[in-house]
Amino acid sequence: MTIVMHQPASPAPSLARRRTSLCLAALVTASALGLAQGGPETVRPETKRFDMRVVTTGLDNPWEVTWGPDGALWVTERSALRITRVDPQTGEKRVTASVRHLASATGPGGVLGMALHPQLLRGTGHDEVYVAMTYDDPSRPADARVADPASPFRHLRAKVVRFRYDAATTTLVEPVTILDGLPAGNDHLGLRLAFASDGTLHLTTGDRGGNQLGNFCHAVRSQRLPTQAEVTAGDWTTYEGKTLRLTTDGTIPADNPVIDGVRSHVFTYGHRNPQGLALGPDGTLYTTDHGPKTDDEVNVLVAGGNYGWPHVAGLRDDRAYVYARWAESTTPCATMRFSDLAIPESVPREPESAFTRPMIAPLATLFTVPSGFDFEDPACGGVHFLCWPTVAASSVESYVGGPTGIPGWDRVLIVTALKRGSLYIVPVDASGQRLGGGISREARTQNRYRDTAVHPDGRTIFVATDNGGLVEARDGGVAKSVDHGGALLAFTYTGEAPTVAPTTMSAPRAPLRDEALVPARGTTGPPPPVTRAQVAAGKTAYEATCAVCHGSTLTNGTFGTPLAGAYFRRQWSGRPVAELFEKSRSSMPPTAAGSLPAETYAAILAYVLEVNGVAPGTSPLPADAGPLRAWRVP
Repeated sequence: MTIVMHQPASPAPSLARRRTSLCLAALVTASALGLAQGGPETVRPETKRFDMRVVTTGLDNPWEVTWGPDGALWVTERSALRITRVDPQTGEKRVTASVRHLASATGPGGVLGMALHPQLLRGTGHDEVYVAMTYDDPSRPADARVADPASPFRHLRAKVVRFRYDAATTTLVEPVTILDGLPAGNDHLGLRLAFASDGTLHLTTGDRGGNQLGNFCHAVRSQRLPTQAEVTAGDWTTYEGKTLRLTTDGTIPADNPVIDGVRSHVFTYGHRNPQGLALGPDGTLYTTDHGPKTDDEVNVLVAGGNYGWPHVAGLRDDRAYVYARWAESTTPCATMRFSDLAIPESVPREPESAFTRPMIAPLATLFTVPSGFDFEDPACGGVHFLCWPTVAASSVESYVGGPTGIPGWDRVLIVTALKRGSLYIVPVDASGQRLGGGISREARTQNRYRDTAVHPDGRTIFVATDNGGLVEARDGGVAKSVDHGGALLAFTYTGEAPTVAPTTMSAPRAPLRDEALVPARGTTGPPPPVTRAQVAAGKTAYEATCAVCHGSTLTNGTFGTPLAGAYFRRQWSGRPVAELFEKSRSSMPPTAAGSLPAETYAAILAYVLEVNGVAPGTSPLPADAGPLRAWRVP
């Protein structure tokens, strides 16, 4: 692997050139990192006290929140396909742009990352706002991974659009697409945007969820780099699991790294799902990346750097992760059922130490555990992913305390957690390149934290929350509902918390239970009818639209509740099949509930019932709630 940096005529060093000097420093050993490979038990519980208030509610899956130069909170609403400005005092919402004509909210997509130009509203002519979004692009070749011609993901792509902010009307106008045709899909999109100190724009891209869940037969391409022919043709399909560096016109900067002989938009590669991206006070760029079951990562971006995925998760330490290449199974992958707990003998695998190419080690992991860790803890009541060491690190914010800031937070990274409704505070040293102390867990609530913004006085942190999803409960158990869905919360520092010894990070202690779905016990009746053809059709539809939330085995999803096993039996056994049918139609897919044909919902339900023990027969499951009342869920 060769990395060559273009030397521009200007004597002022670019960010990319300055980062090159960090490469050797970043290729450190695990032992040198020390705290970076700590487990959940190393986290310090709340060291600060905060008063929380709800700024506003009624947002539709807010994804990005940032403090604007106008004193408003600028928010992207992922599934509403709009950008909204919120008064941080009154909570008043004003839609600044609706982009339904430009974007698609299919699956986890929609309006995602946003970056305000650093000169916005400063009278320099750069009143520009950049937004990353997904859209349908039938002008390009269909996604080879999506066989179903009717799938909403077949032509899904991502793009970056530049708007001009009209302060007189407080709206975004004159949209111009600066880069399109980027890979998208039903999982792991990334798509966080941020400006660097040299004026270039950076964008994260995910690996599209390959090698897991419903995409387990698709290989991860985070290590695949573009060829010169692809760059010349404007073919960006290899931009998966990367961070990109682009000009404000979307072109490739002349001083981007040359990797394997090719200069492209690619700034770094070997990422999984980098949803966090932030600029530090000295120009350092940080990102957070979701880990598989362990090792959410906090990284320093280094020009041309390889971050190891999918060969390595976190540190190259052979702890609790091996790279299983499902697509290369000697048993045809399409005939297999994915498991993230057991790897069949037919699936090739390799330890992390087998990957010997140079890579950049993370600044910190959240969290690393020894091999042999119990990833199927019965305390989780069938929702095992909530017991995993990962916290689902969804964003990162660089925070410098200053004279009016929060004491002790001289220079830290604020990392949001989806699973554990908390802010994880990661100190960095004066260089900005290394961990500067122990990690603490702050501002905990029963919500899924998506992103943060900091008030200019440094005393208040604003948090955007998901509309719903599985999350750790306030008492350390497992909760299905969130307290403040689709909201902006404000946490204002009020003082120091009592000093306590470090304790193990709270793990779920009680089975997940939705009291609204307690089944009618003792009800019996004949099993519902399904056919093999209907089950097969339902399996195809499920994997295309449901597996990303509920998991490929119906029990291993990281957003939706299990549809099989102990949890499912507790919630549904004995209830009329019609109720499960209506529940699916009223809530699936999450961004377009009820949008599938009734026959498709019936087929998916037939597949769910078959997995839960219903034997196929000669009659299909009706696509009508009326007749379905005659049968009970087993």
